[in-house]
Amino acid sequence: MGLAAALLRKGLGSLVRSGNLTLVLPDGERLTFGDGTGDPVVARLTDPAAVRALLLDPDLRTGELFTDGRLIIETGNVYDFLSLILRHGGETPPSAIVKAIDRLRTATQLWRQRNDPGLARRNVSHHYDLGDALYALFLDPDWQYSCAYFEHPGQSLADAQLAKKRHTVAKLLVEPHHKTLDIGCGWGGLALYLAGVCGVTDVLGVTLSSEQIVRARQRASTAELAERARFALTDYRAVTETFDRIVSVGMFEHVGLGNYDQFFETCFARLAEDGVMLLHTIGCSDEPSVTNPWITKYIFPGGHLPSLSDIAKSAERSGLVVTDIEVLRLHYAETLKAWREAFMARRDEAVRLFDERFCRMWEYYLAMSETAFRHEHVVVFQLQLARRQESVPLTRDYIAAAEAALRARE
Repeated sequence: MGLAAALLRKGLGSLVRSGNLTLVLPDGERLTFGDGTGDPVVARLTDPAAVRALLLDPDLRTGELFTDGRLIIETGNVYDFLSLILRHGGETPPSAIVKAIDRLRTATQLWRQRNDPGLARRNVSHHYDLGDALYALFLDPDWQYSCAYFEHPGQSLADAQLAKKRHTVAKLLVEPHHKTLDIGCGWGGLALYLAGVCGVTDVLGVTLSSEQIVRARQRASTAELAERARFALTDYRAVTETFDRIVSVGMFEHVGLGNYDQFFETCFARLAEDGVMLLHTIGCSDEPSVTNPWITKYIFPGGHLPSLSDIAKSAERSGLVVTDIEVLRLHYAETLKAWREAFMARRDEAVRLFDERFCRMWEYYLAMSETAFRHEHVVVFQLQLARRQESVPLTRDYIAAAEAALRARE
């Protein structure tokens, strides 16, 4: 493996500057990286083709090789492996081959993320209609499948997800008479919080997931909130009503870069003249870039992680006014850690539900996502928008006051 070993030694040597990584090649040769500190991580490539794949397109092929059992972590786990590689990744320029592949992906990303209503429904079904039994393995009791808000170290996932709902709703300035739209309502947790805790008398949650809509409606019925919280299996673009408040948590990542103008134009059209909107989305805190190809191929087809400039330009063109921006750093890393640990603790159940290959894919998804939030420029943006800038207070003091009031109601 002379040339391949030399290329791997050069590439990984520039990335793994600390820690203790050993990569075992198919012929038994062992390459060591890092400064020898920390717990050792040992990974093995099973065949020469796996070595070539890793060298040519690491962003895509690392996840594929792990999923297929051709990249085996013999000591440590895949999170440890990815953490060593990504920890100093931003300090090393990509190779010429990786740059060329990224340029090709950039040139084709609008086509890949076109997300017309039919394709959007298929893309959502690919991930969210895998069955509630899967998500029950690792989500909190309220089925929140988005970034939690950790108010202090050691806070439980359930409490942090409750804090996320509280923090989000506080920025909506919502009152019981405010008709509210929840775009991408998931299993209904936020809509039910609005109807139950906030007392909003008319909440509409929309989703494209046939699995989620069933549970959301069941939960509303069980909580005796069905008259206040209604749920529709429909595309946000098909909604025709007008709302005093619009909220969207964890859905914008599925819109697709070429559809941002349409998204904000639709929100502008659906928002009352004095209305307020809160958008909560994963994004990148650096310049616009291509979303990880493994994630978009296997986990979230049609998805894209926007930069703040991607979002702001479309919002500005729509006529909406950006009235507040908050960047949640590392909150999603902690959320994903909790999900990953819960999933791994019940991995045997996941194998019985699906199979070993699927579980390796999901283990990689959770681990890679966590490392991205810890070591790369991946964050969560919360943008408050309005049609009129005077629709929200002059200072941010109202957020803490509203959170305190909501906490008392809970």
